[in-house]
Amino acid sequence: MNSFIIETKDLNFYYGNQQALKNINFTAPTNSVTAFIGPSGCGKSTLLRTFNRMNDLIDNTRMTGEVLIDGIDIYSKNIIVDELRKKIGMVFQKPNPFPKSIFENVAYGLRVNGQNNKSYVEYKVEESLKKAALWDEVKDNLKKSALNLSGGQQQRLCIARALAVEPSIILMDEPASALDPISTAKIEDLIYELKKKYTIIIVTHNLHQASRVGDFTAFFYLGELIEIDKTVNIFTNPKDIRTQNYITGRFG
Repeated sequence: MNSFIIETKDLNFYYGNQQALKNINFTAPTNSVTAFIGPSGCGKSTLLRTFNRMNDLIDNTRMTGEVLIDGIDIYSKNIIVDELRKKIGMVFQKPNPFPKSIFENVAYGLRVNGQNNKSYVEYKVEESLKKAALWDEVKDNLKKSALNLSGGQQQRLCIARALAVEPSIILMDEPASALDPISTAKIEDLIYELKKKYTIIIVTHNLHQASRVGDFTAFFYLGELIEIDKTVNIFTNPKDIRTQNYITGRFG
Protein backbone atom coordinates (compact mmCIF):
# COMPACT_ATOMS: atom_id res chain seq x y z
CA MET A 1 0.00 0.00 0.00
CA ASN A 2 1.35 3.43 -0.85
CA SER A 3 2.11 5.68 2.06
CA PHE A 4 0.24 8.95 2.30
CA ILE A 5 1.40 12.51 2.67
CA ILE A 6 0.40 14.26 5.91
CA GLU A 7 -0.26 17.97 6.00
CA THR A 8 -1.60 20.55 8.46
CA LYS A 9 -2.83 24.03 7.63
CA ASP A 10 -3.08 26.78 10.27
CA LEU A 11 -3.66 24.16 12.96
CA ASN A 12 -4.49 25.37 16.47
CA PHE A 13 -5.35 23.06 19.35
CA TYR A 14 -6.67 23.84 22.83
CA TYR A 15 -7.03 21.91 26.08
CA GLY A 16 -9.75 23.99 27.69
CA ASN A 17 -8.41 27.54 27.63
CA GLN A 18 -4.79 26.45 27.21
CA GLN A 19 -3.48 26.63 23.65
CA ALA A 20 -1.21 23.65 23.01
CA LEU A 21 -0.57 24.15 19.28
CA LYS A 22 -0.24 27.51 17.57
CA ASN A 23 -0.79 27.90 13.85
CA ILE A 24 1.04 24.74 12.77
CA ASN A 25 1.76 24.41 9.04
CA PHE A 26 3.49 21.10 8.48
CA THR A 27 4.07 18.52 5.74
CA ALA A 28 5.47 14.99 6.05
CA PRO A 29 6.49 13.46 2.71
CA THR A 30 5.72 9.85 1.82
CA ASN A 31 8.20 7.07 2.57
CA SER A 32 10.16 9.14 5.03
CA VAL A 33 10.75 9.47 8.76
CA THR A 34 10.00 12.82 10.35
CA ALA A 35 11.27 13.24 13.92
CA PHE A 36 9.56 15.67 16.30
CA ILE A 37 11.93 17.17 18.87
CA GLY A 38 11.56 19.84 21.55
CA PRO A 39 11.23 20.22 25.31
CA SER A 40 8.48 18.48 27.28
CA GLY A 41 5.07 20.08 26.91
CA CYS A 42 5.85 21.83 23.63
CA GLY A 43 3.07 20.14 21.62
CA LYS A 44 4.88 17.22 19.91
CA SER A 45 2.59 14.44 21.14
CA THR A 46 -0.52 16.60 20.82
CA LEU A 47 0.25 17.15 17.14
CA LEU A 48 1.01 13.45 16.64
CA ARG A 49 -2.40 12.54 18.08
CA THR A 50 -4.22 14.91 15.72
CA PHE A 51 -3.15 12.65 12.82
CA ASN A 52 -5.30 9.74 14.01
CA ARG A 53 -7.82 11.77 15.99
CA MET A 54 -6.76 10.31 19.33
CA ASN A 55 -7.35 13.75 20.85
CA ASP A 56 -11.06 13.19 20.16
CA LEU A 57 -11.02 10.96 23.24
CA ILE A 58 -10.00 13.84 25.54
CA ASP A 59 -12.75 16.01 27.04
CA ASN A 60 -12.86 19.79 26.65
CA THR A 61 -10.54 20.08 23.67
CA ARG A 62 -11.03 21.94 20.42
CA MET A 63 -9.16 22.44 17.19
CA THR A 64 -9.15 24.92 14.33
CA GLY A 65 -7.44 24.55 10.98
CA GLU A 66 -7.05 21.46 8.84
CA VAL A 67 -5.33 18.08 9.00
CA LEU A 68 -5.04 16.51 5.56
CA ILE A 69 -4.01 12.97 4.74
CA ASP A 70 -3.55 12.36 1.05
CA GLY A 71 -5.40 15.60 0.44
CA ILE A 72 -8.48 14.66 2.48
CA ASP A 73 -9.46 16.65 5.58
CA ILE A 74 -9.68 13.93 8.23
CA TYR A 75 -11.83 16.15 10.50
CA SER A 76 -14.60 16.59 7.95
CA LYS A 77 -18.03 15.28 8.95
CA ASN A 78 -18.09 12.38 6.50
CA ILE A 79 -14.90 10.77 7.85
CA ILE A 80 -15.43 7.42 9.62
CA VAL A 81 -12.89 7.59 12.44
CA ASP A 82 -12.53 3.80 12.83
CA GLU A 83 -11.68 3.51 9.14
CA LEU A 84 -9.18 6.35 9.46
CA ARG A 85 -7.42 4.67 12.36
CA LYS A 86 -6.97 1.47 10.33
CA LYS A 87 -4.77 3.48 7.98
CA ILE A 88 -2.71 4.92 10.80
CA GLY A 89 -0.76 2.64 13.12
CA MET A 90 0.19 3.95 16.56
CA VAL A 91 3.06 2.79 18.76
CA PHE A 92 3.15 4.19 22.28
CA GLN A 93 5.93 5.03 24.70
CA LYS A 94 5.45 1.94 26.84
CA PRO A 95 4.86 -1.39 25.12
CA ASN A 96 1.21 -2.30 25.58
CA PRO A 97 0.69 -5.91 24.48
CA PHE A 98 -2.68 -7.47 25.23
CA PRO A 99 -2.77 -10.25 27.87
CA LYS A 100 -3.11 -12.79 25.07
CA SER A 101 -0.76 -15.05 23.14
CA ILE A 102 1.85 -13.59 20.82
CA PHE A 103 -0.19 -14.87 17.86
CA GLU A 104 -3.47 -13.37 19.09
CA ASN A 105 -1.84 -9.99 19.74
CA VAL A 106 -0.94 -9.68 16.07
CA ALA A 107 -4.17 -11.27 14.83
CA TYR A 108 -6.33 -8.99 16.99
CA GLY A 109 -6.81 -6.17 14.50
CA LEU A 110 -7.56 -8.60 11.69
CA ARG A 111 -10.26 -10.32 13.74
CA VAL A 112 -11.79 -6.99 14.83
CA ASN A 113 -12.02 -6.07 11.16
CA GLY A 114 -13.94 -9.28 10.45
CA GLN A 115 -11.14 -11.38 8.99
CA ASN A 116 -11.79 -15.01 9.95
CA ASN A 117 -9.94 -16.86 7.19
CA LYS A 118 -7.57 -19.03 9.25
CA SER A 119 -4.84 -19.41 6.64
CA TYR A 120 -4.91 -15.68 5.77
CA VAL A 121 -4.68 -14.70 9.45
CA GLU A 122 -1.73 -17.07 9.92
CA TYR A 123 -0.03 -15.61 6.84
CA LYS A 124 -0.53 -12.02 8.02
CA VAL A 125 0.70 -12.79 11.54
CA GLU A 126 3.90 -14.33 10.18
CA GLU A 127 4.39 -11.53 7.63
CA SER A 128 3.86 -8.81 10.27
CA LEU A 129 6.24 -10.43 12.76
CA LYS A 130 8.85 -10.69 10.01
CA LYS A 131 8.40 -7.02 9.12
CA ALA A 132 8.83 -6.18 12.80
CA ALA A 133 12.06 -8.24 12.94
CA LEU A 134 10.59 -10.50 15.62
CA TRP A 135 9.60 -13.70 13.80
CA ASP A 136 12.85 -15.60 14.32
CA GLU A 137 12.72 -14.93 18.07
CA VAL A 138 9.10 -16.01 18.65
CA LYS A 139 8.11 -18.41 15.85
CA ASP A 140 8.31 -21.44 18.16
CA ASN A 141 6.39 -19.75 20.99
CA LEU A 142 3.42 -18.14 19.26
CA LYS A 143 0.95 -19.63 21.76
CA LYS A 144 2.80 -18.25 24.78
CA SER A 145 1.71 -15.05 26.48
CA ALA A 146 3.03 -11.83 24.99
CA LEU A 147 3.57 -10.62 28.55
CA ASN A 148 6.52 -13.05 28.86
CA LEU A 149 8.50 -11.18 26.20
CA SER A 150 11.21 -8.67 27.05
CA GLY A 151 10.37 -4.97 26.84
CA GLY A 152 12.09 -4.60 23.48
CA GLN A 153 10.33 -7.66 22.08
CA GLN A 154 7.00 -6.38 23.39
CA GLN A 155 7.53 -3.07 21.58
CA ARG A 156 8.35 -4.86 18.31
CA LEU A 157 5.24 -7.00 18.87
CA CYS A 158 3.18 -3.81 19.17
CA ILE A 159 4.71 -2.64 15.89
CA ALA A 160 3.79 -5.99 14.30
CA ARG A 161 0.24 -5.58 15.63
CA ALA A 162 0.05 -2.15 14.00
CA LEU A 163 1.42 -3.48 10.69
CA ALA A 164 -1.01 -6.41 10.47
CA VAL A 165 -3.96 -4.21 9.44
CA GLU A 166 -1.88 -2.67 6.61
CA PRO A 167 -1.69 0.96 7.64
CA SER A 168 -0.25 3.68 5.41
CA ILE A 169 1.19 5.78 8.23
CA ILE A 170 2.92 4.78 11.46
CA LEU A 171 2.97 7.18 14.41
CA MET A 172 5.50 6.52 17.17
CA ASP A 173 5.38 8.37 20.48
CA GLU A 174 8.77 7.89 22.17
CA PRO A 175 8.85 4.22 21.10
CA ALA A 176 12.25 3.46 22.62
CA SER A 177 12.33 5.63 25.75
CA ALA A 178 11.55 2.69 28.04
CA LEU A 179 14.03 0.33 26.35
CA ASP A 180 17.66 -0.62 26.87
CA PRO A 181 20.28 0.44 24.26
CA ILE A 182 20.30 -2.90 22.40
CA SER A 183 16.50 -2.95 22.06
CA THR A 184 16.57 0.73 21.06
CA ALA A 185 19.03 -0.06 18.27
CA LYS A 186 16.72 -2.83 17.00
CA ILE A 187 13.76 -0.44 16.95
CA GLU A 188 15.83 2.15 15.06
CA ASP A 189 16.96 -0.44 12.51
CA LEU A 190 13.32 -1.44 12.12
CA ILE A 191 12.23 2.16 11.52
CA TYR A 192 14.85 2.44 8.78
CA GLU A 193 13.42 -0.64 7.05
CA LEU A 194 9.77 0.33 7.50
CA LYS A 195 10.11 3.74 5.85
CA LYS A 196 10.51 1.97 2.50
CA LYS A 197 6.77 1.23 2.70
CA TYR A 198 5.33 3.67 5.21
CA THR A 199 5.28 7.31 6.20
CA ILE A 200 6.59 7.44 9.77
CA ILE A 201 6.44 10.21 12.36
CA ILE A 202 8.35 9.72 15.59
CA VAL A 203 8.27 11.87 18.72
CA THR A 204 11.57 11.59 20.59
CA HIS A 205 13.42 13.33 23.41
CA ASN A 206 16.61 11.64 22.26
CA LEU A 207 18.39 14.00 19.88
CA HIS A 208 20.85 11.30 18.84
CA GLN A 209 17.90 9.11 17.89
CA ALA A 210 16.34 11.91 15.85
CA SER A 211 19.62 12.43 14.02
CA ARG A 212 19.97 8.70 13.33
CA VAL A 213 16.46 7.84 12.13
CA GLY A 214 14.95 11.10 10.86
CA ASP A 215 15.03 12.09 7.21
CA PHE A 216 13.43 15.32 8.40
CA THR A 217 13.37 16.87 11.86
CA ALA A 218 10.81 19.34 13.21
CA PHE A 219 11.65 21.43 16.28
CA PHE A 220 8.76 22.55 18.50
CA TYR A 221 8.84 25.12 21.27
CA LEU A 222 5.93 26.42 23.39
CA GLY A 223 3.33 25.05 20.96
CA GLU A 224 4.96 26.47 17.85
CA LEU A 225 6.71 24.68 15.00
CA ILE A 226 9.92 26.68 15.00
CA GLU A 227 11.46 25.02 11.97
CA ILE A 228 11.44 21.83 9.93
CA ASP A 229 14.16 20.79 7.54
CA LYS A 230 16.27 17.86 6.47
CA THR A 231 17.72 16.37 9.61
CA VAL A 232 21.30 17.08 8.63
CA ASN A 233 20.45 20.78 8.25
CA ILE A 234 18.66 20.99 11.60
CA PHE A 235 21.64 19.49 13.41
CA THR A 236 24.44 21.25 11.55
CA ASN A 237 22.97 24.51 10.30
CA PRO A 238 19.65 25.43 11.98
CA LYS A 239 18.05 28.66 10.83
CA ASP A 240 16.58 29.68 14.20
CA ILE A 241 18.68 30.50 17.27
CA ARG A 242 16.14 28.65 19.48
CA THR A 243 16.75 25.44 17.53
CA GLN A 244 20.48 25.88 17.87
CA ASN A 245 20.19 26.51 21.60
CA TYR A 246 18.08 23.39 22.06
CA ILE A 247 20.26 20.98 20.09
CA THR A 248 23.42 22.29 21.77
CA GLY A 249 21.88 21.68 25.20
CA ARG A 250 21.42 25.27 26.34
CA PHE A 251 17.86 24.49 27.37
CA GLY A 252 15.40 21.60 27.27
